[in-house]
Amino acid sequence: MAFFGGYVLRKLIAEAKIRSAEQEARRIVEEARREAESKAKEALLEAKEEALRLRREAEREIREQRADLQRLERRLVQREEALDRRADQLERRERAIQQQEQELAQRAEEVNALIGEQRQALERIAGLTAEEARQRLLEQIEADVREDALARIRKIEREAREEAERRAREILALAIQRTAADHTAEVTVSVVPLPSDEMKGRIIGREGRNIRALEALTGVDLIIDDTPEAVTLSSFDPVRREVAKIALEKLMSDGRIHPARIEEMVEKAQRELEERIVQEGERAALEAGVHGLHPDLVKLLGRLKFRTSYGQNVLQHSVEVALLAGELAAQLGADAALARRAGLLHDIGKALTHEVQGSHTQIGLDVARRYHEHPAVLNAILYHHGEEEAKYVEAVLVAAADAISGSRPGARKESVEMYIQRLQALEQLATSFPGVEKAYAIQAGREIRVIVRPNEVDDLAAYRLARDLARRIEADLDYPGQIKVTVLRETRVVEYAR
Repeated sequence: MAFFGGYVLRKLIAEAKIRSAEQEARRIVEEARREAESKAKEALLEAKEEALRLRREAEREIREQRADLQRLERRLVQREEALDRRADQLERRERAIQQQEQELAQRAEEVNALIGEQRQALERIAGLTAEEARQRLLEQIEADVREDALARIRKIEREAREEAERRAREILALAIQRTAADHTAEVTVSVVPLPSDEMKGRIIGREGRNIRALEALTGVDLIIDDTPEAVTLSSFDPVRREVAKIALEKLMSDGRIHPARIEEMVEKAQRELEERIVQEGERAALEAGVHGLHPDLVKLLGRLKFRTSYGQNVLQHSVEVALLAGELAAQLGADAALARRAGLLHDIGKALTHEVQGSHTQIGLDVARRYHEHPAVLNAILYHHGEEEAKYVEAVLVAAADAISGSRPGARKESVEMYIQRLQALEQLATSFPGVEKAYAIQAGREIRVIVRPNEVDDLAAYRLARDLARRIEADLDYPGQIKVTVLRETRVVEYAR
C-alpha cells in the first residue's frame, strides 16, 4: 500500500513537472514566435526603408543623367547652329573668291594684252627681240652681281687676312712668352786656370813632349802665352776641347804629368764625357717633354751640347724649338707631342757633321729614318731649311719655332766682317731707289732710316717707297729677326724778315 501510494505520488509529481515543462515550452515557443514576428516586422521595415532609399538614389541619378543629356543636347544644338553659320560664311567667301578670280583673270588678260602691245612697241623702237633684250639684261645683271661678289670676296679676304695675322701674332707672342730663355754666346776657345806659372813648364815638359802628347791625343791646340796662370785651349770641335780641358784639370790635380799619364787621363776624360753626353741628352729630352727616344738618339742629342751655330748652343736651341713648337701646336689644335719631338730632333744631324759628309739636314734625315721616327719628324728636318715641301702642320710649326729661336735678341752672333757687310748692303739697297738722298742703318741693322728729297717724293710716294723697300729687303737680304723701314720726308721753308 505504501509502495502504491509512493508510486501514485511520484506519478503526480511527474505529471506536475511535465505540465510545468509543457507550459514553459509553450511560453518559450510563444516568446520565440512573438520575437520572430517582431524581428520580421523590423526586417520588413528596414527592407522597405532600404528600398525607398535606393529608389530615391535611383531617381536622383536619373534626374542628373537627364540634366547631363539636356546639357549635351543644348551643346549639340549650339554646335550645329555654329556649323551652319560657318557653312554659310564659307559659301559666301567661296562665291566672293570665285568672283575675285574671275576679275583677276580678266585683269590678267588685260595686262598680258598691254604687255604684248608694249613689247611690240619696244621691239619696234629698240630693234631687238624679246629674247635678245632678255639676254642683254641677264648679262648686265650677271656683270653687276659678279662685280659685287668680287668686292665682297676681297673685303672678306682682307678681313680674314687681318684676323689671321692678329691671331698669329697672339699665338706667337704667347708661345715666345711661355718659353722665354736666356742665351749665352759660345766661343771656340776654353781657358784653364793654373795654380801657378810653374805649372806651365810642367805642362810643356822636357823639350815639349808633354804638350805635344796632349795635343796629339786630343786634337786641341794648347796656347801658352804671357797670360799669367792660364792656358788657352783652341779647337773648332767643342767635344775635343772639353776632353782636353777635363784631362788637363785631372793632370794638374794629380800632379804627375808625363806622356803615359797624359794618355791615361785623356781616356778617362773621354769616358767621363761620354757619360756626361748621355746625361745631357736625357736632360734635354726630359726638359722638352719628349719620351721614348732610342738610346742612340739620346746620345746624339747630348753631343749637341758641344755644338754651336752662329754662337748659339745647338742643344739649347733644339730644346727651345721643341717647346715653342709644342706651344704653337697646342694653340692651333695640332699634335703637341709630335711637334715637340720634331722640334727636338730637327738639328740632330749637326751632331755628326764632323764625322759624316753631307748637310746636317740629310744626315739628320738618315739618322731619324734609321730609328723609324714619324714621317712628320722627317718632313720637319728637311722643311725647316726648305729642302722639301711641308706635308704636316707640325713641320711648319717647327720651322716657325726654329726661326723664332734663332732670331731672339742675343741668340746668335756673326763676325764683324759679316755684320759690316750686312749693314752696307742694307744702306746700298735703300739708296738704290730714286728720290732717296741718304740712308742710315741703325739699331744694329734692325732699322733703316731713309731720307728722301721732298721735291721728288711726295707723301703718297713715301708710303710706296717704304713698302717697296721692305719687300726688296725680304727678297734680297738675309738677316735675323725683322728690319723696320722708316722713310723721312721733310720740307723746310725759310724766309727772312728785313
